[in-house]
Amino acid sequence: MVTKAGSYHVPVLLKQSVDGLNIKPGGIYVDVTFGGGGHSREILSRLNATGHLYSFDQDADAEGNIIVSQEPVESDGQQIDNIGGEASTSNAQLQAPANFTFVRSNFRYLKNWMRYYGVDHIDGLLGDLGVSSHHFDDETRGFSFRFDAPLDMRMNKRAGQTAADIVNNYDAEKLAYVFYFYGELKSSRRIASAILAARAEHPILTTQDFVSAVEPVFHRDREKKDMAKLFQALRIEVNQEMSALKEMLNASERLLGEGGRLSVITYHSLEDRIVKNVMKSGNSEGKVEQDFFGRSQSPFQLINNKVIIPDEVELKSNPRSRSAKLRIAEKK
Repeated sequence: MVTKAGSYHVPVLLKQSVDGLNIKPGGIYVDVTFGGGGHSREILSRLNATGHLYSFDQDADAEGNIIVSQEPVESDGQQIDNIGGEASTSNAQLQAPANFTFVRSNFRYLKNWMRYYGVDHIDGLLGDLGVSSHHFDDETRGFSFRFDAPLDMRMNKRAGQTAADIVNNYDAEKLAYVFYFYGELKSSRRIASAILAARAEHPILTTQDFVSAVEPVFHRDREKKDMAKLFQALRIEVNQEMSALKEMLNASERLLGEGGRLSVITYHSLEDRIVKNVMKSGNSEGKVEQDFFGRSQSPFQLINNKVIIPDEVELKSNPRSRSAKLRIAEKK
């Protein structure tokens, strides 16, 4: 059984992030984090027939949310009206709009896929780097300590190492690094030592095995918050999220045409720093290059100097948006 939230994922800062793209109806756009399809649907609603949207997601589950044409589709002699992206019969032959392409792949391969589709420039790119509610609420994937499940955490279930592989094979120093830098946990070394002690007795294979191993390290009043940070750190390492983000942003800088927009929603301080540095300097380290006259050579111009965050109305309706930060920049 799979436990799900009311919907696959509620899009965060929907209007603000899509408005930030300054969409041209006939332009070419990329949504590198399709998820539940909320941002993609909004982008598509602003494109005409000559525009095109490419949406990326490496998770097979996301394919179930692919946007389908609102036109009736012939299937076995039946006309099927598709309402809101869901078919009214199991025999429905759903068709995505002609100006939409779903790419089942990690967004780190953005440059390669755009070359494959013959796209040499884009007019805008949107990324919502948050994990879909679906992943936290799916009791089989190991993303949450609320359920006892195999310790997996792979966004792409066909990918390589799992979270269990990491906690059973990394040495103490490497585990401590992951928990400190990705989870911002000051007790990272103690957590790593607890994991090594537990796995010496038996392999850590499930979320409950993992929780039992590290629980004694946490103070009772901060246990849930620290456990969430620990699971976050492990997920980031499993999916190599930071290196993938850097590769995607590097590719977007090369693909965006003059006046093209980059609109990115972050949730983790480290990923936000990477996005901020790229938008300010053109590189993830934040090193601003200058010309002979001392003028900045950054390829981007900031659209919002101050980050955009959810308002009280959105926070109330979607508490998981509380750490979201939106940054927007335009290619010079």
